[in-house]
Amino acid sequence: MSGTARWLPYLAALAAVVIGPAADVAHAAAPEAVRVYIGTYTGAKSKGIYEMRLDLATGALSEPELAGEVANPSFLAIHPTNKFVYAVSEAGGKDATVSAFAVAPDTGKLTFLNKRSTRGSGPCYVSIDKMGKAALAANYGSGSVCAMPIAANGEVGEATAFIQHTGSGPNAARQKGPHAHCINLTPDNRFALVCDLGLDKVFVYRFDAEKASLVPNDPPSASVAPGAGPRHVAFHPGGKFVYVINEMASTVTAFAYDGARGVLSEFQSVPTLPANFSGRSTTAEIEVHPSGRFLYGSNRGHDSIAVFAVADDGRLKPLGHQPTLGKTPRCFGIDPSGAWLVAANQGSDNVVVFKIDAATGNLKPAGAPASVGSPVCVKFMPLP
Repeated sequence: MSGTARWLPYLAALAAVVIGPAADVAHAAAPEAVRVYIGTYTGAKSKGIYEMRLDLATGALSEPELAGEVANPSFLAIHPTNKFVYAVSEAGGKDATVSAFAVAPDTGKLTFLNKRSTRGSGPCYVSIDKMGKAALAANYGSGSVCAMPIAANGEVGEATAFIQHTGSGPNAARQKGPHAHCINLTPDNRFALVCDLGLDKVFVYRFDAEKASLVPNDPPSASVAPGAGPRHVAFHPGGKFVYVINEMASTVTAFAYDGARGVLSEFQSVPTLPANFSGRSTTAEIEVHPSGRFLYGSNRGHDSIAVFAVADDGRLKPLGHQPTLGKTPRCFGIDPSGAWLVAANQGSDNVVVFKIDAATGNLKPAGAPASVGSPVCVKFMPLP
């Protein structure tokens, strides 16, 4: 069964919530639970990648179990077949790698397959193309990106594409050089978008899945405000809008997206923090709700999730903030049914679930927090 097919019951559950029960496109009962993988920074409280089950009726999380032991798997990606998991090891030198793991369907345990160098330092992001033929990684420390072919057995090959960014930004403390912070494929798998925090740019590369290649687009990039520090990117389900969360400025920049040419055109910028907040805070993750009606972004320092409504024209309207019941919310994930948001509080070693109100987009805490050491990344996988 393809990765898309295995998500159909979850998408049917979302359709039933947003449109009505008659929209049960999968003609199947909604699943009772979904698998959750947590990437971490390893140390005294963490040894690698952890696995839990999220109860889709109650929002309860099962006790976390170590699924795969690996150093600093700060970001994860799931293969579209759901047979493999990929993790960066956020390090330098020969330890800066992408590791491939095979998934045991019954338990979720991960068996190490192999690893390959990202050809840079401080890799902080990995994504898998829609066909499952390539892994793409961003090196924050050295400001570069690469693409690696994926074999039929899930193993990653040596990088077949590598691009080194150059330049600097206006913030001398944070932008002395390039810092590639994410690399994501567009919905049609034709382009890769790269947020570079050090250069205040969102680079666009033409992508070929068969060759695992990256070639600069024309134009090669779009810019955000000087010193904003773009970090992560999220696509609207309709494909016409792209949203970039800026770490240093604590803003979200909205772009219109021309999918035929791979061109981004800015049309709005909104703050992620309350107007009366005067403390220190930086942003981290951004996601659009599967319905396309709401957008969420995490604030580290304010320790909250900012909630926005998304209008038909793509413009954002602030709706408020939900405390994450922990410190330093790094990444979060929205389960494919759109019912739950799972936040990883890196600074307080806990993972917290929030119920998403389908009508308003508001968040409400659900269930007891789970204890995971230095949680960073949240990824979902359907149960077999």
